[in-house]
Amino acid sequence: MIKIPYEEIILKINEKAKMPLSEIEERVEKKLKQLSGLISKEGAAHIVANELGVKIFEQLSGKLQIKNILTGMRDVETIGKVLQVYDAREFMRGDAMSKVASMLVGDETGTIRVVMWGSQADNAANLGLNDIAKIVGGYVRENNGRKEIHLNDRSQLLINPKGESVSEVFAEGKSSARKEIKSLNENDNEAELLGTIVQVFDIKFYEICPRCGKRAKPNAAMYECLDHGNVIPAYAYVLNTVLDDGTETIRCVFFRNQVERLLSMNQEQLLKFRSEPAEFEAVKNELLGTIVKVNGRVNKNTLFQRLEFVVNSVDSNPNPEEELKRLQS
Repeated sequence: MIKIPYEEIILKINEKAKMPLSEIEERVEKKLKQLSGLISKEGAAHIVANELGVKIFEQLSGKLQIKNILTGMRDVETIGKVLQVYDAREFMRGDAMSKVASMLVGDETGTIRVVMWGSQADNAANLGLNDIAKIVGGYVRENNGRKEIHLNDRSQLLINPKGESVSEVFAEGKSSARKEIKSLNENDNEAELLGTIVQVFDIKFYEICPRCGKRAKPNAAMYECLDHGNVIPAYAYVLNTVLDDGTETIRCVFFRNQVERLLSMNQEQLLKFRSEPAEFEAVKNELLGTIVKVNGRVNKNTLFQRLEFVVNSVDSNPNPEEELKRLQS
């Protein structure tokens, strides 16, 4: 099912109807009360948009701009400039090894992560920064609140196809704006921080489906993937640290590939800590005091009512000359 977040619906109404956000939200709340228990907040926002003559779903087929790509779409076709490429990693899928890689692409309207499964992951070795990537037959999922295009063996990835270009990349994708931790807010979807790691927590492992990489949940017999049924799980990992930049501190969350980059370890090395957690203490101590540059987005942890920083890329050896120039400019 195609899904568009509530916040995007409200912003689209604001853009098209030129109506203040506060007034739009008042209309949504009124609609929720009228249809109490019969409709979600997103559904109420759709009704308000319809009453105002605002078209929420733009183009749904053909070559899509990134801003028009929605969770749940299939057979997606789009074009973007390669902004970052993440190395392929291997994992067990049933009794066989498979692999996954990803990249960040952008166009004039936004940026999006592209996840390449199986044989598609081989494309990572052929991709370079600023290459043009044409995607045909992708499908869109949501991961930690962000949309991703996924490619399988039925999808196509064309690198630098003739006649295709991206004239300009959305400013958010060119380079994340350097910010101080004290100035971060919930709406910072692309930011860069430079700071010192002052606390490291234990690495956490969780079960995932070996076929699609999604979270696998325990059932009576074993583990279950919503897409692939009962599975023997593989394991992924997440690491939390506290970063201090002199203005304030923030908890940084590193998932999978970024854990590997931060620690300069591969999947096999990290999985050893699952059976031998005490061995991770030395790694934690070595990481303390490390200066890192991280790019990512701010997430509101509603359970603890605090802001956290979800890391999309990490540089554990930032260039001191570049940082000095930045301070002098």
